[in-house]
Amino acid sequence: MNEHTDITMDTRRAHEYFLNEISYSIGAHELKKLISDDLNSFNLIDVRKYEDYIDGHIPYATHVPVDEIDEHLNMFSKEKVNIVYSQSIICRKSKKAALKLTEKGYPVRELTGGFKAWKKQDFDIVKDSADMG
Repeated sequence: MNEHTDITMDTRRAHEYFLNEISYSIGAHELKKLISDDLNSFNLIDVRKYEDYIDGHIPYATHVPVDEIDEHLNMFSKEKVNIVYSQSIICRKSKKAALKLTEKGYPVRELTGGFKAWKKQDFDIVKDSADMG
């Protein structure tokens, strides 16, 4: 067997990976339902560039660029889940944001596929010059 096959055959390790993936990510449909059902149970944070945020973002999202997270920790909560998103699955800004936040003890989930996945579902978006928080 080669290294790839050895890793793939490790079902215990695969189980742990998929459990973590489900626990720490959220899909666009699940986020839409959460926004409708329980808006006060989480913070939604857009970590993209400001220009991208004003060009279109998910309703109720607050803008905190990934490079400015340390300066805006007061916008996050340790009592609520902080859902972060960036542009797409290719963009790694939300993963960087999640890493920064979890290092400081903030609970985090990442929107799978980012803003692009939300937009692909034709869900509502907000276009404005909303306050950066």
